Amino acid sequence: MEARAKNKVISAEQAIALVKDGDVICTTGFVQSCIPEALHAALEKRYVETKAPKGCTLIMCAGAGDSKGLGTGRLHHEGLLSRVIAANFGRMPKVAQAAQENKITGYNLPQGVISKLYRSCAAGSPGLFTKVGLHTYVDPRLGGGKVNEVTKEDIVKHVEVEGEEWLFYKATPIDVALIRATSADPSGNLSMEKECLTLDVLAQAMAAHNNGGVVIAQVERIVEQGSIKPKDVRVPGILVDCVVVAEQPEMHRMNYGVMYNPALSGEIRIPVDAMPKMDLDERKIIARRAAFELPPNGVINLGVGAPDGVAAVAAEERVTPYITMTTEAGAIGGVLAGGSSFGASANAHAIIDQNQMFDFYHGRGLDLTCLGMAECDQFGNVNTSKFGGRLNGCGGFIDISQNARAVVFAGTFTAGGLEVEIHYGKLKIVKEGRSRKFVNNVEQITFSGPYASRKSQPVIYVTERCVFQLTPGGLELIEVAPGIDIEKHILPHMDFKPIINKPMPMDRRIFVDDPMELLSELLNLKLSERVSYDSDRNILFVNLEGWSVRKKSDIDDLRKTLVAACVAAGRRVNSVVNHDGCRIAEDLYDDYAEMIQYMMDDHYLTTTRYTTSAFMRLKMQEALSKRGLAPHIFERKEDAHAFLEDQAAE
Repeated sequence: MEARAKNKVISAEQAIALVKDGDVICTTGFVQSCIPEALHAALEKRYVETKAPKGCTLIMCAGAGDSKGLGTGRLHHEGLLSRVIAANFGRMPKVAQAAQENKITGYNLPQGVISKLYRSCAAGSPGLFTKVGLHTYVDPRLGGGKVNEVTKEDIVKHVEVEGEEWLFYKATPIDVALIRATSADPSGNLSMEKECLTLDVLAQAMAAHNNGGVVIAQVERIVEQGSIKPKDVRVPGILVDCVVVAEQPEMHRMNYGVMYNPALSGEIRIPVDAMPKMDLDERKIIARRAAFELPPNGVINLGVGAPDGVAAVAAEERVTPYITMTTEAGAIGGVLAGGSSFGASANAHAIIDQNQMFDFYHGRGLDLTCLGMAECDQFGNVNTSKFGGRLNGCGGFIDISQNARAVVFAGTFTAGGLEVEIHYGKLKIVKEGRSRKFVNNVEQITFSGPYASRKSQPVIYVTERCVFQLTPGGLELIEVAPGIDIEKHILPHMDFKPIINKPMPMDRRIFVDDPMELLSELLNLKLSERVSYDSDRNILFVNLEGWSVRKKSDIDDLRKTLVAACVAAGRRVNSVVNHDGCRIAEDLYDDYAEMIQYMMDDHYLTTTRYTTSAFMRLKMQEALSKRGLAPHIFERKEDAHAFLEDQAAE
């Protein structure tokens, strides 16, 4: 005879009464979504009325609130919290203020690290080994993630394992897990059919349960015992101590701006109308230039702020079907949502747990990320976590930026009141921003330029008036918008002078309010138009100006095009290659050199190339010399042609 199931359904007040002084509390939620609001409200009410529980620790990943007092913002009352470990403080400004005023201790750690630490806690592991955070403010050599002077304990260690440097993040045992689901049966089995994200609810519940703690689940409804299909149970009842039904519907909204959208939960698929066309302003200019970096058939992540526009430009240029967008919260594919629904996706291909998504990100699964930047310095360091006297937090920025195969930082050149106009394909600065973003030294290192350079990670910095590239020597100015004067509009508004080696004009198409035909460019559909043959001089001209090599298949496409041109010529040819403005991902230089060797062995008499980029000349020389090939790479077109003529004369 089957034992009678225990009924775990109780009121929010009864559940929150189980929280004790000094407990370590973790809570779920992502920005404005999936927040157990009824539980947060009950905890706030109990403390305001009884001054208990006191001295608790709050652990959370992404910010969970509206920045105006909802979500974790309810926990700001003095005495309730004594310590906070979080990736984001911006969604709970009064808690952030308490930390900045040294009223509580706190740590700002990468979102993915915290997310995966829940699993470490669940498994009884002492912590997490990862390279995420090296050479940023989370590295103990640069502060260890401490947010103020009263925070003394080191919870991050720099260690060496088999000759490589790592960070070890100490796991903090969980006493209380506040989680959320859609349905529960009386035994506490939870399903999440109406949630837009699953986040870390299973890992959080397991972490608290295995530590002897309490797991409190907020749900929308109670269903019959055993009616939830086994594979639909996201958190089994053996991990759940209490179930609380949110009595007021507004306490269980999908997010603060949406009661329920079935397209975000995956319940239905909806026709997605074309995204509204963006006005041609500084934001769209930045998004358009960033869109040139999109990897066809690649997986990408877009951050908040200026990068948001990249999705709109991709849709406008019909590129969206050729890329897969993701969010760190766990949504894969579909149309990424914005506003209060940020983190979710309409018509998503899949929704996985947040910690699993960060496994993917940490393992270099992302082909490209486009993120915002609050400050950038001469070394290519970027700050998004603490600036202008505000503790915002890093969110998933460190996890994503350090491990993506390529990074685009996007933002206006100056901040605060910038006004621009675009006329006849040229940019005009009407009013300069009040604050400089390109400074000598960033206030806090959220992204390390020198570390990225040592890893050969391709990084560019896109603004409305110019583009910089990360080099071993620091920031190099590589593109300038039409209508912009370097001496007038760029250098006076920077604290440092970047490396300048004959920068190219930004693509004029970016500044004209017409389709850019970006799809053809990204898919190399016009690659054959970049190759021409002069039969009289037996010279194959290859114009790779502005071309980007993002993946090995780009090189394969070029090889096919070059071979076809040589076969059509009917003899071995001399080639001249224009590499001005061409960018090759640093991990692909060897593959590119292999392609050149193949062409030299089978199709070329000789080859020469030119580019004004000293960095590219250096990398090409290294890659070709490794294969015993003479680099024959020059700065000027004239020198490259003179070399060919000398070869012909010999």
